[in-house]
Amino acid sequence: MNRFVVIDLETTGHAPSKNDKIIEIGMVIIEDNEIIDTETTFFNPDQPIPPFITNLTGISDEDVVDAPVFKEKASTIKSLLEDSYIIAHNVNFDLGFLNAELKENGMDRLHNQVLDTVELSRILFPTAPGYKLSQLSDHFNLQHDDPHRALSDAYVTAKLFQKVIDKINQLPYETIEQWLKLEGAFISDIKEILLKRLDELAFSTDNHPSIQTFQGLAFHMKDVDVKQVHNVQTSFGTYLDTIYEDGGKLSQHLPMYEKRSGQQEMSETIYDAFTSKRHALIEAGTGTGKSLAYLLPAVYYAVKQKQKVIISTHTTQLQSQLLDEEIPLIHAISDIPFQATLLKGKNHYISLEKFSIELYEQGQDNYDVALTKAMLLIWITETGTGDIDEVQLPTSGYIFFRKISADTEKSINPQSPWFQYSYYQQARRKAQRANIIITNHALLCTDMFNDYAFLPSYERVIIDEAHHFEEQAAHHYGLKMDYMSMQFTCNQMGSSEEDKLFGNYVQAYQLSNGDIPLHEWNETLKNAKQEIEDLFQAIYHYVSKQHLSNQALSDVGRIQYRMDMEKETGESWQVILDMSSRLSLYFRDLIHILFMVEERISQEDQSEKNHREELLQMVEWLQRYIDGLELMFFSDGEVEQIKWIEIDKKGQNHSVFLYSEPANVAELLENEFFHEKESVVMTSATLTMNQSFSFMQKRLGLSSHSCITEQIKSPFAYDQQVQMFVPNDFPNIKYGNIDDFVYATAEAIISLAEITSGRMLVLFTSYEMLRKAYYVLKETMETDKYMLIGQGITSGSRARLKKNFQSFDQAILLGTSSFWEGVDIPGDDLSSLVIVRLPFQPPNHPVVEAKSAILKKQQQNPFMELSLPNAVIKFKQGFGRLIRSSSDRGIVFVCDARIVNARYGKYFTESIPKVPMHYDSTQKLIDKAEQWFKKNDAL
Repeated sequence: MNRFVVIDLETTGHAPSKNDKIIEIGMVIIEDNEIIDTETTFFNPDQPIPPFITNLTGISDEDVVDAPVFKEKASTIKSLLEDSYIIAHNVNFDLGFLNAELKENGMDRLHNQVLDTVELSRILFPTAPGYKLSQLSDHFNLQHDDPHRALSDAYVTAKLFQKVIDKINQLPYETIEQWLKLEGAFISDIKEILLKRLDELAFSTDNHPSIQTFQGLAFHMKDVDVKQVHNVQTSFGTYLDTIYEDGGKLSQHLPMYEKRSGQQEMSETIYDAFTSKRHALIEAGTGTGKSLAYLLPAVYYAVKQKQKVIISTHTTQLQSQLLDEEIPLIHAISDIPFQATLLKGKNHYISLEKFSIELYEQGQDNYDVALTKAMLLIWITETGTGDIDEVQLPTSGYIFFRKISADTEKSINPQSPWFQYSYYQQARRKAQRANIIITNHALLCTDMFNDYAFLPSYERVIIDEAHHFEEQAAHHYGLKMDYMSMQFTCNQMGSSEEDKLFGNYVQAYQLSNGDIPLHEWNETLKNAKQEIEDLFQAIYHYVSKQHLSNQALSDVGRIQYRMDMEKETGESWQVILDMSSRLSLYFRDLIHILFMVEERISQEDQSEKNHREELLQMVEWLQRYIDGLELMFFSDGEVEQIKWIEIDKKGQNHSVFLYSEPANVAELLENEFFHEKESVVMTSATLTMNQSFSFMQKRLGLSSHSCITEQIKSPFAYDQQVQMFVPNDFPNIKYGNIDDFVYATAEAIISLAEITSGRMLVLFTSYEMLRKAYYVLKETMETDKYMLIGQGITSGSRARLKKNFQSFDQAILLGTSSFWEGVDIPGDDLSSLVIVRLPFQPPNHPVVEAKSAILKKQQQNPFMELSLPNAVIKFKQGFGRLIRSSSDRGIVFVCDARIVNARYGKYFTESIPKVPMHYDSTQKLIDKAEQWFKKNDAL
């Protein structure tokens, strides 16, 4: 069959079962991969078109009043679809509506083969930024003149399908052969198309010079590129002048370049720190251009001194920016040749060996796992890194990826045929030969706390987004355990009869009770799984019954309970301790049997590596749980720990998460990091409170006499670009008027939205308050005027919510926690920032509560030493969301009057750039905001 009909429908709603009807159909006919015809028509649905649909599509009741009903065109539509594949972007939706209409009119349903361009795009373009039709049309520069109209959407889908066919025609034989083994799990009837292409390749002399094949797998593997690095002759000052000065290389490469004195000052400070072997804290205001400012001295020093410099970031977003934008720019403007590379932890890299084994051992995969395997098959023919962060896997796909990451290889023998095809080993080889190694705080901390075994040797490091470093170090020195992970591990191992890891050994080596106690394994595993169930349910009920004063709410609405080992008593707590002890014993018994199996495999076949590695991986999992239970319930370890439990009241009664982290990492960092390294430079836009670095120095364990501190002011004219408004008439939340406060906030948001046409980011400190405000706004806002997006309510990741916000002309985005920083929305997309409350952590938050207690014992003020500095730094992060360029402008509306009338309010206002601030009634502030925007619009 070589005929394809692409369809798209516009409907009165999403469910034919609720009597929603088709109001427009668009059809595009493709033959021989060429568009040969199009058809479109309105239908009269015999019911009013909802306002939301009219707003989305532009189709009104007047447009369809004289249109035919579906029955009049049904036969024509069926004849056009005869002997054709049906293609649609989410084909089940369109086909479901067509079949519902046909059935209602007494006609047979369609039985055509179908192709879903959402599914096929996910498989064939695994690194695309998203899979909505609009996102894919932008990605491929497809003309999309009239989104949400049937013929326009069908036409773009047809052009996308041509891209799909073109991509299939570029795939190697081995990739298509492996895909065919999975195709039965998919919506798309792709088998005939793949078989036809496989036949063509069987008799083709085409080859893929960039593709390598091994054991039935095709993949892309770049050779490690080693450039000759020369000695540096110029002085550092001359080097900077040739780049930064007017008429220098930056101005030659960047047409809009304007010299920023702070940028060169920052470069010079970092170089001074490196050469004088001192540590440095540098706060660089927004717009400084800090990435370039620290990369230039890093490159110069690394090449001149033939020493590696590490650059560590908190987010993958910044890593991508450094590699894709900043490093290429430095190559262009610098006469110094250098090598820069990215190195992450082993769990980020795919193991081709493990993936090959999973493909070979075909089982009954669910849809997400089959989709993940197909996506990875395509991706490995394209990737140069093997870093899974390049791909958007389905949710369950990340669980599958844990089985095939390089982390599961344990140690890979250089004599193994797979060694030369290891992406992780390739990344390590690149790192060994590079001058600049970009990594993340997670790997930097892992390296630090494991005797510096993961990163190549270094003496100088630049830590960007440094305000996160202490927290990241605490997480790495602590632990996290949960019900799902433990049960997942047990289910992965399985009983001796199951087609799981342990059962595979039983089959492969003909194990029996004569040499391995299989009955004991099965019984112990069963007991362990039941004990996990009972333990986490017991913890759930224990926390639920504790007095509310001992509980806090996390950012996602979980109840948090801090454990105090001296105070946890009573029968219920003893039951939890007994269960933990029993579970540890069960895990120890399972480890003992695993070692017996490993010994048997070694005796039978010493060259068998994969099964032995899997066994040792299971042993490591179980030992980690044993150690975690010991630390959580029975000891503090070498360092005093803060321990807490989180439960999700909306989840199952075993939705429990156990956490532990050091009460103070300053001493750890001082001894194991700052004393070990010659120069550590830490930079961020938010390192000071009230112009002082003292709080950050204490947190990090940096002594002031050996540390350079520098504040680089932002080049932006904040006094002209920003106005701050603080209302004096909001209900005082201190007296329990939370609902009144939320209503006042919602009213202010709506009033401001009228002035700024939405384009508003609202920052909350509490998920509970965000949720309340969201539903108040939903009830009171003009229907469909604004796109309201709420974190934790609207589905999607932070990046997805931000993209949705930017794609609507009039949108309001409500966020908490993660939205206070790292979200860049430059230009006209964001005109107003609402900060609902000053971002103090709740005093009963487990970590805050524990650290406060320690400070009190030391006769220090927990509010001034901990709560206030943390809140100020987070406030500065939130404030920084508004202005991202010299042309941005907007208002900051702070609903919390404490910023003006509390004694400590000045710490917030004096820690941000100076901006005009207005303290007045809400109505007067709204009037002033409107006047200010009108005045700016007139300029």
